[in-house]
Amino acid sequence: MSKVAFIFPGQGSQYPGMGRDLAQNFALARAVFEEADAALGFSISKICFEGPAEELQLTANTQPAILTVSVAAARVLREKGISADYVAGHSLGEYSALVAAGALTLADAVRLVRKRGQYMQEAVPVGEGAMAAILGLDGALLEEICREAAQGDVVSPANLNSPGQVVIAGSSAAVGRAVDLAKGKGAKRAIMLNVSAPFHCALMKPAQDCLIADLDATQVADPQVPLVNNVGAEIVTTASVVREGLKQQVTAPVRWDESIRRLRTEGVELFVEVGPGKVLSGLVRQIDRAAECLRVEDSVTLNDVTARLAPTQ
Repeated sequence: MSKVAFIFPGQGSQYPGMGRDLAQNFALARAVFEEADAALGFSISKICFEGPAEELQLTANTQPAILTVSVAAARVLREKGISADYVAGHSLGEYSALVAAGALTLADAVRLVRKRGQYMQEAVPVGEGAMAAILGLDGALLEEICREAAQGDVVSPANLNSPGQVVIAGSSAAVGRAVDLAKGKGAKRAIMLNVSAPFHCALMKPAQDCLIADLDATQVADPQVPLVNNVGAEIVTTASVVREGLKQQVTAPVRWDESIRRLRTEGVELFVEVGPGKVLSGLVRQIDRAAECLRVEDSVTLNDVTARLAPTQ
């Protein structure tokens, strides 16, 4: 029997209007938005549905917004009788995956990622950190390039997304040097990203220290669906390993390429991207052309998935 994985998007997949269709059409989705609003003490729903884009782009808003939309989509899937054999999420998406798997409550998760966004934003003064996407070079060569470019500063691989796409992060000067070196060593493209902070690198240590205290104070249960985590691309089934992975994730690279390959070795043939956008579906296709991808972010895409996966009555 072929297996199904639900995969949950991270920062960068947000857009004004996301989740509105789900909330309008499904009472269960509406309840998710209401619960998130109550947990946060302000209307994250309004920011999801109406924007403005500038407000949605603020990391402290983006993270709970994407999580709320993703969980709303996951709950509607469950209501339709569609379940996953495994879950995984890209960076922030790991929290959405853990809510879907029953390891975190929605209320705890939105509060955690709101703080996570604030801590990440505050960890590095604006303009001092940067991220860049490097296309067409493998991870091992990029690690060498980062070591050469560092010159006493911080720069390292942050997102190992697919065979030809690695995102690096660090101090602005070091990332700039790494981009120049990567171009010189045959990168197809090296693009500076429009991000508010250098995520998943050693500069995030202050954010990690703050988040560790919050994670230790949060109830975490064993996931009811196995998680493949970002930090080790490992199958996780216990609360203690979930919590440790979320702590390490702040400064460690997201091993997305390895995570998808791990899921493939476990027999996953169909990946359902649950939440806004289609970034992860694109990455899965880059990693393994034979993998099938669907997504759920509104009624239309939900109908596609239910037609394919809903249990027969």
